[in-house]
Amino acid sequence: MANAPVRVRFCPSPTGNPHVGLVRTALFNWAFARHHQGTLVFRIEDTDAARDSEESYEQLLDSMRWLGLDWDEGPEIGGPHAPYRQSQRMDLYKDVAEKLLAAGYAYPCYCTTEELDTRRDAARAAGKPSGYDGHCRDLTAEQKEAYEAEGRTSIVRFRMPDEAITFTDLVRGDITVQPENVPDYGIVRANGAPLYTLVNPVDDALMEITHVLRGEDLLSSTPRQIALYRALIELGIAKDTPAFGHLPYVMGEGNKKLSKRDPQASLNLYRERGFLPEGLLNYLSLLGWSIAEDRDIFSVDELIAAFDIKDVNANPARFDLKKAEHINAEHIRMLDVKTFTEACGPWLKAPFAPWAPEAFDAEKWTRIAPYAQTRVTVLSDITDNVDFLFLDEPVEDEASWTKAMKGDPVALLTTARANLEAADWSDPESLKNAVLTAGEAHGLKLGKAQAPVRVAVTGRTVGLPLFESLEILGREKSLARVDAALAKLAA
Repeated sequence: MANAPVRVRFCPSPTGNPHVGLVRTALFNWAFARHHQGTLVFRIEDTDAARDSEESYEQLLDSMRWLGLDWDEGPEIGGPHAPYRQSQRMDLYKDVAEKLLAAGYAYPCYCTTEELDTRRDAARAAGKPSGYDGHCRDLTAEQKEAYEAEGRTSIVRFRMPDEAITFTDLVRGDITVQPENVPDYGIVRANGAPLYTLVNPVDDALMEITHVLRGEDLLSSTPRQIALYRALIELGIAKDTPAFGHLPYVMGEGNKKLSKRDPQASLNLYRERGFLPEGLLNYLSLLGWSIAEDRDIFSVDELIAAFDIKDVNANPARFDLKKAEHINAEHIRMLDVKTFTEACGPWLKAPFAPWAPEAFDAEKWTRIAPYAQTRVTVLSDITDNVDFLFLDEPVEDEASWTKAMKGDPVALLTTARANLEAADWSDPESLKNAVLTAGEAHGLKLGKAQAPVRVAVTGRTVGLPLFESLEILGREKSLARVDAALAKLAA
């Protein structure tokens, strides 16, 4: 298969919200396919009717589109191996299961859950492997008839070979698993429903997948699937066994694997906060891979050009929200101002914006945007950064007020107001000089002198460049807010 065109797949189940570990898997498959000018197959594993939902299915598609992870075959596109939802491929799985049974690669197992549990407990007590013990492996026709006469139902088990299975993992190197550690396993439920252990490799075989890049948690199933591939090749269903690469765990707090239940695991959280897709993808690519030892910031095109699955580290990768935010901030800085201005749009109106729609001034926003772009970490930060422009009064923040109004703020603000009134409001440098000289008159440096003015006008001790903000807010509103602060201090 070395010379075959690369074909990889991303095959999530539509259960719950997409999470960052899932996205990292999608990203590595996508980057690998694009690096090799190969094909990404997007397949939906929706055979679990109790857990799958159409809402989650739509979220998966929407998330992939938002991230820019386009697919070459799959939902909404189709392709030569359609359909790409497992729930629509049941006849295929039934046909393969029947062929495996007929050829002796699989067999019916009539053991009850209670019988299995009893024998597993006995095996554990004897210090032996507690997997399936092959009880129904070689039943005669008469024994099968007797079980069926009792009213027993059967599942279908795949017959594992009595030999070690060795394969080369693209991330972890050579792996050998002894037969006693991989017992015969179920591939079809008693009600005829196929299990993941059958449908996943069958779809990979029929869709001619060349490389399976997936999470480390699925490593234990690989020997079973390799044995099944060998049977499918013998039956003429598969052409070859794909190469496997198992990606490292993404770890959360306390050395635990990041799970769907972790708040920071949800992809929706990052969308709602205003992460850029390219910023998030840049960070997620660093969870187990790097473009260079001394470089963390790069474009999606650079990721594609450099990505090699052999460079993925087998060790667990820790999710670091602060680093993710830092990388996203760098990508925000890299946008041209027009793109940044447009990208902030959703956070400048309801339900995010606290001001009335008619209070928004597009001209002021366009003027303040270049200054805001250098300050925000995620796009949703923009709301708090520019609210002073569009609210009738600045946001009341008592902690900021107390911090800024130390010493003799009345005297300072009185002098600063007089200087500002006489300043040139078309020139931020003139406004800066007005506050600077006010500070000097009261023995304060600019940093201390501007703090009361900033809180009076914007409501906060930190924010966008003060004097450019004053100019854009305008003389009348700025002076009125200083007056209001003086009145509050007097009261």
